[in-house]
Amino acid sequence: MKKVNIGIIGGGLMGKESASAFGRWFALNDFPVSVELIAVCDLNEKVLEWYKAIPTVSLLTTNYKELLARPDIDIVYVALPHNLHQQFYLEVLESGKDLLAEKPFGIDLEAALAIQEAAERLGRFVRCSSEMPFLPGPQRVMKEVLSGNLGEIIEIKAGFLHSSDLDTSKPINWKRQVKFCGEIGVMGDLGMHVLHVPLRLGWKPELVHANLQKIITERPDGKGGMAKCDTWNNATLHSTVAIENNAVPMTLEMKRIAPGETNTWYIEVLGTKGGVKYSTKDTKALWIFKVGDEQWWQRTDLGFKGVPFPTITGGIFEPGFTDCFMQMLAAYVAERAGALNNRFGCVTPEEAVASHYVFAAALKSFANNTVEKVEYQLEKLSI
Repeated sequence: MKKVNIGIIGGGLMGKESASAFGRWFALNDFPVSVELIAVCDLNEKVLEWYKAIPTVSLLTTNYKELLARPDIDIVYVALPHNLHQQFYLEVLESGKDLLAEKPFGIDLEAALAIQEAAERLGRFVRCSSEMPFLPGPQRVMKEVLSGNLGEIIEIKAGFLHSSDLDTSKPINWKRQVKFCGEIGVMGDLGMHVLHVPLRLGWKPELVHANLQKIITERPDGKGGMAKCDTWNNATLHSTVAIENNAVPMTLEMKRIAPGETNTWYIEVLGTKGGVKYSTKDTKALWIFKVGDEQWWQRTDLGFKGVPFPTITGGIFEPGFTDCFMQMLAAYVAERAGALNNRFGCVTPEEAVASHYVFAAALKSFANNTVEKVEYQLEKLSI
C-alpha cells in the first residue's frame, strides 16, 4: 500500500481535527493509500503540546520553514487566517509539496488567482477544504438532481448558518476583523461551503444582488476594553444561474448571526416534477418532494451508508462532523493518487476562484445597490 506523509501548518481547531482523522485512517475500508502525520507547526508552543500524544509526529516546530524543508513530507495542510493564505500557500507549493488549502483560498480574488496560477505553473496537486457535502444527505441531493427526477429546475436555496455571534460578550477574534478576514467577511468564512455543491453541479451565478449586514460592531478585546468588528456578519446573495438555457434564481445565505442555528448547512432544489432538500439541522433526514395526484414531501432517514468512502461504521449509524471531515481528507488523498473513481471530490482551485468572483460581485452589488454581472475570467475556469 502506498503511504503519504502529512505536515500541518496551523495546529489549532482544524489542525487538531485533521490529526484526529489521520489517526483513525484505518477505519476506511480498503482505502488504497495510508497516511501519517509527521510534522506540525504552530507559533504557540502550548498548542504543539497536544500533538505530543501522536506517535507518528517527529517534528513539532514554531518555524514553518523547518517543516517545509523536510524532504519526506508529501502534503501540507495549511489552516491559517485568510490574510496569510497567499504567502503560505505559495511557499508550500514552491517547496515542492502538494497543498490542502483552507477556504476561502486567499483573502481576496487577487490572492486566489495568484495561488491558482502558482499551482498550475508548478504542477502541484491543490484542493480546498469544504467538508459538509461529504455527508450522505448532500450526496443524495446531488444524485437526485442528476437523475432528472426533478424535471425543470425552478429554484435553488443553499446556506450555512451560525448563531454564536449573538453573544455580545464573545471576545474579538481574527474572523471579525477585515485586516485578517478580508473585505468579503462572512462570505470568505462560510461561502465556499455554500457554493461547493452548486458549482460542482455546474450552477455558476451569472447575476448577483447582495444584502450584507454588520450587526455587532464591537466586542471585548480580552484586555478589559472593546475592539472594532468591521467584517460583514451576514450575507444573503440573490443570484441567477443558467440551467438548460433557463434563468433560475439561486439564493445563497452565509450568516454568523442566524438566531437558533448551530452550524446549519442546507440545500434545497425545486423542480417542476419534484424536489429535494437536506439540512444538517436534522442530520439523518433527506426530504424528497413528489408530484402526483397530490403533492407531498417524503422523509427518508439516512444512516452512514452513502458516504463516498465506506468505513467500518455500520450503515444504521448517523455520521457527524468528524466523519465528513475525514471523508473530505480521504477524497483529497484518493484524488491525488488517481483513485477518486468518479466519487465526489474536494473543492478545486477553479471552484475556489469562481467563488471569489461571486464574492467580489457581491461587494460591488451591495456598495452600489445594483444587480451585478459576475465577470469570470473564462480562461481560468473549467467548471
